Amino acid sequence: MAIGIPKKDKLLDDNQVELVYAHKKSYQEIINSDLVEYQSIYSHASPKRLYFGDNLDVLRLLATEPEICGSINLIYIDPPFATESHFLSRKQSKAYDDTLTGAMFVEFLRERLIWLHQLLSNHGSIYLHLDEKMIFHIKLIMDEIFGAENYRNMIVRQKCNPQNYTRRTYGKTADFILFYTKSDTYIWNQPKVPLSENSKKEYQYIEPETGRQFMKVPLHAPGVRHGETGKPWRGKMPPPGKHWQYPPKTLDEMDARGEIFWSKNGNPRRKVDLNEHSGVGVQDIWLEFRDAYNQNVKITGYPTEKNPDLLRIIIAASSNPGDLILDGFAGSGTSLAIADEMQRNWIGVDHSIEAFKTILNRFEHGIKPMGDFVKSSGSNSEEVYIQPTLFDQGASDQLDNRAKRLDNQDTKITDFSIFVPSPIPAQIEDIVKTWQGNG
Repeated sequence: MAIGIPKKDKLLDDNQVELVYAHKKSYQEIINSDLVEYQSIYSHASPKRLYFGDNLDVLRLLATEPEICGSINLIYIDPPFATESHFLSRKQSKAYDDTLTGAMFVEFLRERLIWLHQLLSNHGSIYLHLDEKMIFHIKLIMDEIFGAENYRNMIVRQKCNPQNYTRRTYGKTADFILFYTKSDTYIWNQPKVPLSENSKKEYQYIEPETGRQFMKVPLHAPGVRHGETGKPWRGKMPPPGKHWQYPPKTLDEMDARGEIFWSKNGNPRRKVDLNEHSGVGVQDIWLEFRDAYNQNVKITGYPTEKNPDLLRIIIAASSNPGDLILDGFAGSGTSLAIADEMQRNWIGVDHSIEAFKTILNRFEHGIKPMGDFVKSSGSNSEEVYIQPTLFDQGASDQLDNRAKRLDNQDTKITDFSIFVPSPIPAQIEDIVKTWQGNG
């Protein structure tokens, strides 16, 4: 198997920073490990795949497949957060253990990131979701593997409602998503949101002839240019230290279309029409994608399940229909279900039996309003008991269990293959048979 060694394995230059810790492996040690055999126990003629097993073994295996390695355009991973905790589902089944911390956690993730870098296409992006405990350690690891020049954003997400029980600290309502690319020629579909009412007030001018509302913006940009954009236009030079945003020919065309406003002093400005504004680009602070806190929100009940709209914005921005997406910590299967909904192909991996059951159940039956997981104190009682979990940090509010349940509109997902290690784990075989209706 031929695997390229990233340049970061060489000596660091004067501008690079390296995270040093105990038992840090070399790239050669990581890529020369043995392969684990996997077999299909449910097949479909589709690129979509679900793996049960250690994601490190699966990533190594995928790197041997020429049609996969270097062809994945988007990776989203939501790994454990080094919380030293054990996580249960809403039904109190064991979901997973999150016990690795410090250097062991960093190396656990680094090994997988090295393989993910190999699998990612040259036009691909990776989003890694963590909280404040390890995000800064892993930022250095991502710089090492993907290159500091390919860092794009650290997105701050509000994960829950404001906390009223903090003592001697500010409330912790945020987690973080690191966004890196493989190169500077990556897929990018600019996500936008509608203008706010305050922003609309900036469009304070009205064109008498048409009644259209517009704002005036400069026609020049910083920096001296010696080509067409640095030449005079209509007898005017751009201001000192600046250049025209467009060549004179384009400016003439814009003026002919009525897109330029001339002041009384003869200074040109570009008209930006409110009706033609496509919205404002999404920024790096996300307040709209909190974890579930309303009983009508549909969920699986798996702990640390993420908001589907969070995945929708990531998938829309960094992939196109038909692209291949990978989630190496698939959990509740949110990323896979949303990728399927958005007509992307996907590969999901998880080694938790509860996650595997949850994903198959989601594919078969969809998701249920959170209120369906709530226990009432009696058939005639209006009271509600909601068990707080990491997933549902706003659930301790007394939400109304009389809220109308949403109809389950989810579409079954069956066009994928299932792969498991050899020999086949008996419990997984039983789960798949039950899912197929043969149990």
